[in-house]
Amino acid sequence: MGLVRLGFGRQHLCLLKRSFLLLKLTAVVFAVLLFCEFLIYYLVIFQCDWPEVKTAAHGSGQKTLKAMFLADTHLLGEVRGHWLDKLRREWQMERAFQTALWLLQPEVVFILGDIFDEGKWSSSQGWADDVRRFQKIFRHPQHVQLKVVAGNHDIGFHYQMSTYKIKRFEKVFNPERLFSWKGINFVLVNSVALEGDGCHLCSEAERELIEISHKLNCSREEPGSSLCRGLQPLPGSAPVLLQHFPLYRSSDANCSGEDAAPLEERGIPFKERYDVLSQEASQKLLWWLRPRLILSGHTHSACEVLHGAGVPEISVPSFSWRNRNNPSFIMGSMTPTEYALAKCYLPYEDTVLVTYCVAAGFLVVLILSWT
Repeated sequence: MGLVRLGFGRQHLCLLKRSFLLLKLTAVVFAVLLFCEFLIYYLVIFQCDWPEVKTAAHGSGQKTLKAMFLADTHLLGEVRGHWLDKLRREWQMERAFQTALWLLQPEVVFILGDIFDEGKWSSSQGWADDVRRFQKIFRHPQHVQLKVVAGNHDIGFHYQMSTYKIKRFEKVFNPERLFSWKGINFVLVNSVALEGDGCHLCSEAERELIEISHKLNCSREEPGSSLCRGLQPLPGSAPVLLQHFPLYRSSDANCSGEDAAPLEERGIPFKERYDVLSQEASQKLLWWLRPRLILSGHTHSACEVLHGAGVPEISVPSFSWRNRNNPSFIMGSMTPTEYALAKCYLPYEDTVLVTYCVAAGFLVVLILSWT
């Protein structure tokens, strides 16, 4: 009888140990998932802060606009998009974007093209599914404005572009080319259409830019001119130019920083009308619009260059782990006369993967120590 009780006691103790081990394993898995899929975004983005403009807005009577700039989200489509790749990278972008909205409270968000990866060839059903996922990932409160420019993956390169694709894109995203808020003018350019070959889509894009140039000139220099009568008055500040393709530069050789292109790629010459705009189109934009700042995407890497009489252009890195291990976005504090920019990095993909590997190793040790 005593032996039976002893055997029963050992079985009971064994069950308790198993239950305790299972509890430990569950707690570790839950903690790692919570950290890697939620908390890490708050811990990293919490370190970002809005830069201060040189001339304090309250001292000059100017209001400061908080603008967030990101690029190249490349939501995968039905052709090349593996379900696991979609799940992983889109969850990363959703958590990063929603966390940034909650912590940083931007007033306007600009996405600088290549929102989708397969917009250039997606079917109507594929397009509708991509748009639905985009609207879920980048959902935002009504008081936050979201503005988007087209990229080559959204409507195709020049030889793939069509009226249908442009209209399809503009039906979802406001086709507004000139956007003004708090005295700041933003010009959103369809840089894919700046091929310069006289095609009807290219001619239409150039005509729109010439009209915007005229409006800006009237606001800055010719308010009393008869040519400006009947035009809606605009703020008199020089515009911020937003587009997908960068203005012409020969390569990324002069770019630096941890999120610039890899060293072995920086010296590779850029191809006009493919990697960057042509010299002619770049010069036209500088002449017509006379911007004070240019922000672009497309290269997936960071770069800062000066054009003409010292106009800065910032190439914004990709927002997705699919294109970079260290994605980021730009935070801009802007007034009609001044601006200040800062970069906010997202969690590194390597950090998350290493955390999972360490956790897996710890679980293996726990299981082996029990056996």
